Amino acid sequence: MNQNQTPLKVGVAGVGVMGRNHARVLGDIRDFDLTHIFDADEVTAQGVAELYGATPVTTVQAFVEAGLEAAVVSTPNRTHADLGVALLERGVHVLVEKPIAATVADAQRLIDAAKANDRVLMVGQVERFNPAVDAVKRAIADEKVISIQITRVGPFPPRMGEVGVVIDLAVHDIDIIRHLTDSEIVEIQPQLARTKADREDTALLQFRLENGVIAHITTNWVTPYKTRTLQVATQNKFVVADLMTRQVTEYFGQQPDGSYSTRGVMSWPSEPLKKELEAFAHAIRTGETPAVTGEDGLRNLEVALRCLGEA
Repeated sequence: MNQNQTPLKVGVAGVGVMGRNHARVLGDIRDFDLTHIFDADEVTAQGVAELYGATPVTTVQAFVEAGLEAAVVSTPNRTHADLGVALLERGVHVLVEKPIAATVADAQRLIDAAKANDRVLMVGQVERFNPAVDAVKRAIADEKVISIQITRVGPFPPRMGEVGVVIDLAVHDIDIIRHLTDSEIVEIQPQLARTKADREDTALLQFRLENGVIAHITTNWVTPYKTRTLQVATQNKFVVADLMTRQVTEYFGQQPDGSYSTRGVMSWPSEPLKKELEAFAHAIRTGETPAVTGEDGLRNLEVALRCLGEA
């Protein structure tokens, strides 16, 4: 932020786990001044607002009319479009949590409202900003990618939301696959299972991309421990990343005896959410295309819904 620029007045809508994280990180970014917290639950809204010296509001109307310049929407998925469109039409820049909306039509409404009002619409795909994903992208930059394998598993969440693992977890990985390949997913082979919930809690998803890369996502809520790994095979390398420890290893130079050389790839320690919100501020300040566009959000959602047989 330039010294002569005043911070952007920002609000957070919906302060569950993710919304609270946004509020915490926004308090640390000089480009933003966190002024309003919206949650339909009055006690929650007041509690979080007090922590950051913000004003609590409990209705959509009060939030939309709060005179904000920017807003983070982390309310339930089905409310993203109505709230986001109302904010965009008031001239507010919007970062909407993933998935962008509940339906492709709603996602398109958000994209259209951002264009019509010349506002930034960015989608909160936080793994894009994980330093380990960044390191993998650099490591494979000049390589012909053959396949991508992502595992994102863990125990059953304490509170079951309105969605299963495909929308809650796999949307992260669909975005990572598109980001690493700069290509679109054209073929989908989903296998889904339900064990403890009304919706799928186990998914094995296979994809083929336009550029020929094949990809596989394993995701579930039935593994007793949390794992987040990314593996990319290219013509000359095999790159492995742990998205939690941010450790990235490159295997290369296979010898006649089958052995490989290995090296660690630097991934800089930084909080992905902070990088994401700084990228949002950057897009607002410069007018540049945001790092994760509404169209990205729509494509990710479309693939996820096709996996569920709902698109």
